[in-house]
Amino acid sequence: MDHPTFSPGSRSRLTRHDLGRFPGLTLFDRLARAICVAGCLPRKELYEAWELARRVRRLFRGGRVVDVGGGHGLLANVMLVLDDSSPSAIVVDAAVPPSHEKLRQVLVDAWPRLDGRVSFTGCTLRHVALEPSDVVVSSHACGSLTDQVLTRAADAGARVAVLPCCHALDAVDDRGLRGWMDGPTAMDAVRALALQARGYRIWTQTIPAGITPKNRVLIGAPLPAARLHR
Repeated sequence: MDHPTFSPGSRSRLTRHDLGRFPGLTLFDRLARAICVAGCLPRKELYEAWELARRVRRLFRGGRVVDVGGGHGLLANVMLVLDDSSPSAIVVDAAVPPSHEKLRQVLVDAWPRLDGRVSFTGCTLRHVALEPSDVVVSSHACGSLTDQVLTRAADAGARVAVLPCCHALDAVDDRGLRGWMDGPTAMDAVRALALQARGYRIWTQTIPAGITPKNRVLIGAPLPAARLHR
């Protein structure tokens, strides 16, 4: 995946001109080639979705995938590619890009089993009913969207993973932690502790900083005792 002049954090679109950069037989290279053919996604979205999905699937199997703020639906599709035991995925985004159909088609061409399993809804998360069996994910959930995802997932007792960004530092109490760490890190630490306080086991991880400097991943799953009290 590495190339001395090929930054994974670039916002440039992947196109057919990039196909030669992904010649291998690995799952990642196959996915990258499909995205190059679609020609509608920035390079960094490929790497972000891949890195986040891999970390989530190492911990969670099965369940409907709910991809919040999912845009073209790449993360939802990668989650299904990595684990076929999930029956379906729903992409929740108030502004679904018209070009999402291009991505859907090339992914279905590469993985026919995806056909009909990823749906899109042009609304916000508050209009979507979540279930305890869901896996709720959001890559670069901007500002307060991260908190909405964590709150809604915890209310439902669902598994959850977020890659926060665009921290609105004036909107959240940092619990005094900014004396020890920068504001965004303090905010994410508070989010992690708040999720833990709701009866969740948490995992705090990172994806490579070369993809994005906003690279902290927060993953949570309700502990069995917490599920019993819902």
